[in-house]
Amino acid sequence: MSERWVGVVVTGDKAIVVDAEVPDEGLLILQNDETWKLQGGDRAAAYNVIGQQCRDYLRANGVSKVLIKASAVSLGGTKIGHLRSAELRGVIKGAAASVCEVKEFSKAALSRNFGDRKVDEYAKDDDFWKTHFTGEDLRVGSREAAIMLLAESGRNE
Repeated sequence: MSERWVGVVVTGDKAIVVDAEVPDEGLLILQNDETWKLQGGDRAAAYNVIGQQCRDYLRANGVSKVLIKASAVSLGGTKIGHLRSAELRGVIKGAAASVCEVKEFSKAALSRNFGDRKVDEYAKDDDFWKTHFTGEDLRVGSREAAIMLLAESGRNE
């Protein structure tokens, strides 16, 4: 029996969202690939809006699991952009957890445990994505969100 899962990568004031039907075997069926942008103005109000958008989307589409790319340590030092991304990541995690199971993946752990290449190498390989997803087209910038779906499904290349 297939389930609907969503992979999310938060960067800056946006969340890249990849929604796929995950059957027991075979290709994942991409249902949606979009970006949710934080509205301007008061941040607290904007967080409320995007949190509600997340909850509504997950409920409306029967999503049973959300996979979120975890925060990473910045070698260049923590700046306000990193903190704001972390805030938005927390809003998305909290909203998703009110609807379904939530799991975090670090990029480093994915690179160690998924296949025999690093995440960035998979992201650049157009042919790889054609052999693992069907349905809607997957944007190049959404591949980090999509690889979490593959890893969680046990499709480790």
